[in-house]
Amino acid sequence: MGGLVDIGSAPFRDARYGPRQVVVERLADGGLVMTNTTPVVTKDLTMTAALERWASLDPDRLWLAQRAGEGWAHLSYGDGAAKVAAIAGGLAALGLERGQPLLILARNSIDQALISYAAMSLGAPIAPVSPQYGLAGADLSRLAYAVDLIKPAAVYVDDAMAFAGALDSPALAGLAVIASQNARPSDLRLADLAMSSPKPATAVTGDIAKLLLTSGSTGKPKAVIGLHSNICINAAQIAACYNDTDPPIVVNAAPWSHSLGANAILHMITHRGGSLHIDTGQPIPGRFEETLRNLREIAPTYHNMVPAGWGLFVGALEQDEALARTFFSRVRVLQYGGANLAQSICDRIQAVAVRLTGERLTFATGYGSTETGPTASNIHWLNDRTGMCGLPVPGTSVKLAPEGNKFEMRVKGPQVSPGYYGAPELSAKAFDEDGFYKLGDAARLLDEADPEAGLVFDGRLVENFKLASGTFVAAGTLRIAAVSAIGGAVSDAVVCGEGQAGVGLLLFLNGPYCAQLGDDAAVRDAIWAGLEKMNAQAKGGGGKIARAIILTDAPDPISGEITDKGYINQALSRQIRSASVERLFADHPDTDVLCF
Repeated sequence: MGGLVDIGSAPFRDARYGPRQVVVERLADGGLVMTNTTPVVTKDLTMTAALERWASLDPDRLWLAQRAGEGWAHLSYGDGAAKVAAIAGGLAALGLERGQPLLILARNSIDQALISYAAMSLGAPIAPVSPQYGLAGADLSRLAYAVDLIKPAAVYVDDAMAFAGALDSPALAGLAVIASQNARPSDLRLADLAMSSPKPATAVTGDIAKLLLTSGSTGKPKAVIGLHSNICINAAQIAACYNDTDPPIVVNAAPWSHSLGANAILHMITHRGGSLHIDTGQPIPGRFEETLRNLREIAPTYHNMVPAGWGLFVGALEQDEALARTFFSRVRVLQYGGANLAQSICDRIQAVAVRLTGERLTFATGYGSTETGPTASNIHWLNDRTGMCGLPVPGTSVKLAPEGNKFEMRVKGPQVSPGYYGAPELSAKAFDEDGFYKLGDAARLLDEADPEAGLVFDGRLVENFKLASGTFVAAGTLRIAAVSAIGGAVSDAVVCGEGQAGVGLLLFLNGPYCAQLGDDAAVRDAIWAGLEKMNAQAKGGGGKIARAIILTDAPDPISGEITDKGYINQALSRQIRSASVERLFADHPDTDVLCF
């Protein structure tokens, strides 16, 4: 699959986007408000409404699929709606009522989807927390904190054996436990609940559907309230970005304990009557093969991964032509989220697509947070540039508010959460005087003369810091620039240097790519050359790398260093790896430290 490819002259494959419709208001303080005036129409304002609609219109259509040995287990919309109603009957018989949360400690699965939609149909919020909170070796204090915050009435686990330590912990003492597999004598089996008399949905639009924990990267996690209307309207807003009546076909692994996987993937697909193939692969070396196996069999029409996943996937596409031909056979939109994507990775993917199909694929991203549904803005036009925030989704306004020498992105729309569960003061502080939710991220116009060209991500304000000289460092932007400049040898980086003389990096290697380079010296040379080139082109000390350490291990998901969405918690990583940070900035660094 070698040879030079002229990416820029290749036409785009039709992504079936609708037109951009944005109204811009300039503010007296130098900021602006952008509003997408595209109409959003939906009657599906509770979480089971779309499921019931498709079950009526096309009961045999595939809703969910998951691996069963070498094949797939399938669940249609008709069977899914019937099982949700039956499980709802079983939950109601147990005493689960409107407003009583169901804690979910499980990996993505058909069973988790069924019990989730069943509980929500009763007006009982689901509270899916990361499986990392309860798997073997986990720090159970995180689970105890979540339980104290949410105060669930019952807990569901996919496998009682896998979460045995958590179930035996004081945090879950006294709670009714529902399990799909390996149920203990005192547990309830989900299969038994599914035999109950069906109960029609009773939830209303203003009920709480979900309580989703924030990442906790800037403090203790908060439980974000997601009303039925917030999540359902956000799915309709995403659909309104397209002129496309075909149901999406998707292979995805984003965890349902986060809003990207739970709302922007699972419920968006359900809203549009699409089919989701549940992927249990992870975007880290050694656990990505399952994703590749699935994509060799299922050709998606839309594909979303975190940047770490795309970084691994591009190497497989370059080396496996059969995989690439299947993948590019009908995909129309490629999307990343959770963090920014290096332009070099996007360009390599485009090169494979053009070589095999003669067409470029639009590379989109959605932007937002758990509090914004999650999708506040997205790219809904043909694009192959990374680093964008897009434009507001239909029915949404985005404000750029002056914050120092940058502009903070703030959001107002029907998908925005009313606030945090049990924390009215924190909820009030999250909004500005005009009712816009304050994201804490900076953004700017790509082209001041043409706002419809979109917004560019300009760093996370809370991650930025100053060097000892007072020079400002945009950590998020610098991290992407460094990973891109190195060109594949590293999978990610942690930016360090607050109060130091210069910026330092902790670098995680991309094993498969480094194996192609050869020995450790070749890897070191590639990293050195990339950072030297980046430094030569940088403007100002805040954009240059002074020192770097190549780490020999991978980020640790059990500790939370790498989230289950696949991105690195920068603050926690610096804390966990404090010894490496000390080596990085030592007065007399050892020979493993790259000094520029």
